[in-house]
Amino acid sequence: MTATAEFLLNYADEGQKAYIDALIIAIAKHQLPIHFVLKKIEKKPSQKQQLAIDLKPPQLWLDKANKLTWLTPQGEVTPSWDKLQKRVVTAGRKSELVLQAAKITSSSHVLDATAGFGHDALILASSGACVTLLEKLPIMALLLIAEQFRMSHEKNWQKLLARLQIYGMDLQNFYQSQHQQNANNKADFDVVYLDPMFPEDSYLDSKSGRGAQVNKRMQALHHIAQAPTLAEESELLAKAKGLLAINTADKTRRVIVKRPKQAPFLAQVTPDDSWQNDAVRFDAYFV
Repeated sequence: MTATAEFLLNYADEGQKAYIDALIIAIAKHQLPIHFVLKKIEKKPSQKQQLAIDLKPPQLWLDKANKLTWLTPQGEVTPSWDKLQKRVVTAGRKSELVLQAAKITSSSHVLDATAGFGHDALILASSGACVTLLEKLPIMALLLIAEQFRMSHEKNWQKLLARLQIYGMDLQNFYQSQHQQNANNKADFDVVYLDPMFPEDSYLDSKSGRGAQVNKRMQALHHIAQAPTLAEESELLAKAKGLLAINTADKTRRVIVKRPKQAPFLAQVTPDDSWQNDAVRFDAYFV
């Protein structure tokens, strides 16, 4: 059982208490091992102040627009779904490589088993598909839940967000829960999407040593999450395949794995197909 982590929640206005209460209810509903200690402050601590106090206990900031941010020495961590609005609205197979790889429709059910900031899940849901998000890090799951709650108050986002379902657990536990609920049937997912953490240097070209460095948000995640071992990658791929619906005649049922362009294949298993651009690669495994 995971120990409960205490977070200092700094907030800007007394009028936010009802919103904070709703977040606390959401934490209990999703069984996240997180406890808030509340503190009202005039404004968010500066980066210099954050480093000075060493952020112990870990701290969150809820601004006046009810946007929840995790303050870390490496920078601020928040999903910021509102910044993706234009991309989500214009998303299509011509502009989004992940949609080319996934080949989903409005009737598809997708499992994003490594949700992170939820950005790829939003693009997948823009197709009309229903997307289930799994996030094993409790603080990241909280940020996703809080962002969905905040953005659901925006009229233009309501239909999209209604197609998202978030769980604060990893693929192993989700797999077990699904098979317990469906003893005689596999869960009916058309696509399982994996974007596992990988070492920071896997963004670099193995020959030139050049490539895109991870941004500050990803740097913060690298401090609390480790890349899976080869054995863990094998387990991840096997469980992902095990959650696909049974339909041997339909090659649209697939596991999609996102990797840096130069990174090795997940679990060293050669994919059935791949799509790539200058930075990333999407590998497909048909079942």
